[in-house]
Amino acid sequence: MGQLGSWPARVGVGFVRACVVSVVSMLVPAVWAGAVALGIWWGAGNPWSWVGPVVLVCVGTLALCRPVCRMTRSLVAKWTAAVVPAGYRQAGPVTRMSTGYWWNGFSYERTRRDALLDQKWRVRWSDPANWRDLRFVAVAPFTAGLVACLPPAGVAVAVIGLGRPGIPGRVAGLLGLGMAVASAPYAWRPVVPVAVRYLRPSSAMELSDRVDELTAQRAEATVAQAAEIRRIERDLHDGAQARLVGLGLSLATAEKLMETDPEQARALMRDAREGATASLAELRELVKGINPPVLNDRGLVDAVRALALDSPLEAAVSAGLRLRLDPPVESALYFAVAELLTNAVKHARATGARISITQDGAGIVVVDVEDDGRGGAVIRDAGGLAGLRRRLAVFDGTLEITSPAGGPTRVRMMVPCES
Repeated sequence: MGQLGSWPARVGVGFVRACVVSVVSMLVPAVWAGAVALGIWWGAGNPWSWVGPVVLVCVGTLALCRPVCRMTRSLVAKWTAAVVPAGYRQAGPVTRMSTGYWWNGFSYERTRRDALLDQKWRVRWSDPANWRDLRFVAVAPFTAGLVACLPPAGVAVAVIGLGRPGIPGRVAGLLGLGMAVASAPYAWRPVVPVAVRYLRPSSAMELSDRVDELTAQRAEATVAQAAEIRRIERDLHDGAQARLVGLGLSLATAEKLMETDPEQARALMRDAREGATASLAELRELVKGINPPVLNDRGLVDAVRALALDSPLEAAVSAGLRLRLDPPVESALYFAVAELLTNAVKHARATGARISITQDGAGIVVVDVEDDGRGGAVIRDAGGLAGLRRRLAVFDGTLEITSPAGGPTRVRMMVPCES
């Protein structure tokens, strides 16, 4: 009874999906048919009967090819586990120069709006994926589209045949109904291999995207390194260096007063000793901010636990990671957790957090950070979360965030690595 009960459901779901695939894949041929019908209606004597349909075919095909491909990818991802990457060329940042003009990677424009508009169309029309999309909309109607048309065509034949008197019409109607029922669970499935075959990025496109990604990551790393060097220099100049200069002056003064005023000299030496202790503490804090000693000595888990103890949040750490990771990976994850805890206190006004560090069988380290703050966190292009995502992308890692209004905020970081 379970199998008999599942068959009608499969037929119904398959029929709906086949209808959707047939409509999506036949949008562009519908424009072609409309253009031909318009040319016939105008008549052979009208000069627009040749020019108009050609213009309509070109404009309609170019306007519909990318939406059709996006809808196809969305349907395939929703119905199956197959994810077809888009592979479209992404626009770069728009920068304002010292002259007041805006540089969009192609030309200088007077306003940011003009720069973005010019960049949008340049990227769109120079994208190699346009040819891939045009190829798909030309192939899909005659492959997946024709097969997907079988169930609705069978239903149409059944309605027309059964509505006519006589045995031949009823036989045709029954045959059409049988074809629709038999093909409905399977007629939509050819769209999956066709989409995977014709919509996936080519090797050259994947290589180009990877080169662009690595170039952006290199620029990001260079900027971050320069900013870190400036921070270290500023901290040394304003903190430890000033204290050490004062320490030297105090010792020089104490040396001069040693014979004439021993009590004052001893007081200066006590101040110098306290200054040396404070300088040593500042240097330790500076080194801890660059590379925490506990991270080098005991690994990511213990370093995160120490970070949780120092945090103003009531943070609980659970870990299933027993082996050491590569030092760059440990450092990236440690500072990512530190930044997330800081954001939870500063922006989300959280009072507690939970941190989980695990590693699955595929060698992927998963770090989950959840706080009880007010939520509403989003990833902005110039924000800290976007910077975290870019830094993890250096290791082919990902960052996913779920932060509804009112909380809680959940951040998952995944980095593939070998222990």
